[in-house]
Amino acid sequence: MLTDFSARWLPILEEEMRAVLAGQDAATATHYGMMHYHMGWVDASFQPVSLPAGKRLRPLLCLMACEVVGGDAMQAVPAAAALEILHNFSLVHDDIEDGDEMRRHRPTVWKLWGAPQAINAGDGMFALAFAAMQRLTARGVSAERTLAALSLFTETCVALTEGQHLDMGFEQRTHVTVAEYLRMIQGKTAALIGASVAIGGLIGGAAPGVDGALRRFGQEIGLAFQIQDDMLGVWGDPAVTGKAAGNDILRRKKSLPLLHTLNDDAHGLAFRMLLEQPELDAADVPEALALLAAAGAYEYALQQMNSHYAAGLEALHDALGDNAESSLLWATAQWLMQRKA
Repeated sequence: MLTDFSARWLPILEEEMRAVLAGQDAATATHYGMMHYHMGWVDASFQPVSLPAGKRLRPLLCLMACEVVGGDAMQAVPAAAALEILHNFSLVHDDIEDGDEMRRHRPTVWKLWGAPQAINAGDGMFALAFAAMQRLTARGVSAERTLAALSLFTETCVALTEGQHLDMGFEQRTHVTVAEYLRMIQGKTAALIGASVAIGGLIGGAAPGVDGALRRFGQEIGLAFQIQDDMLGVWGDPAVTGKAAGNDILRRKKSLPLLHTLNDDAHGLAFRMLLEQPELDAADVPEALALLAAAGAYEYALQQMNSHYAAGLEALHDALGDNAESSLLWATAQWLMQRKA
């Protein structure tokens, strides 16, 4: 069911994104080439390639939500493209801010062309995401619904920057609470996933209150998704994730497993002393993993992930009633919780 939906809509989505990110001036071809490289459409020499380009989770959720409330998903295609372009803008900038040299098994944009050009390419994608949203009216979406979608989209952009601000700030602090962490991922990850579902429902003509329940579904699944991502950042298989083993440990990233261990009465001090070493390298990862295991960090993170997942499914029931469990949104949530990268 999910495979059929993706096979039907991904080519349409890709065509829309390529149209938005096309660029017309030969003088700025490299600017757009960097965007195309990040999207997985070209190689480092800007020659066409066919590469894995991410899950396209957010746009597919948008299209699913539009369809599940009885709307025409074709009308939501510009919004779906905008959401994916916005997400990828944030990744281009995140890679710079986090110092990540690899993404999807390839060098990141900043690693190839330098941080200044990568920042500028990301800025271009940010602006073009709004241009994509403005294409809704050409698909027959009313001005009222287009404006409402743009309003939620803008609110989400601000939430993304707030979440990233907190995330970077946490790396410089010695003490961060779980509540602060949850506030951070609410902005960095959950806000965009929640908006993706809500915008799709809004464009599809969801009844009053349904779009709000859909947004809660997306936000809760987004929280579960980020906690799962944090677990993969510690225990994920590098061959699958494309990142070094224990990458988040080496970056001293305040993800949920690390926070739980830092705040553990029995093992927190030892873990803090390890992370506060002037130099932290791959040789320190086994000791860090042992302390995480002793503190039960994996089990704690798994419990938190499952709690938000259950809350998301409850919100979907509120939105769709008896139709929730047979919906593609339900199936997508189940699939997400089984991913390995």
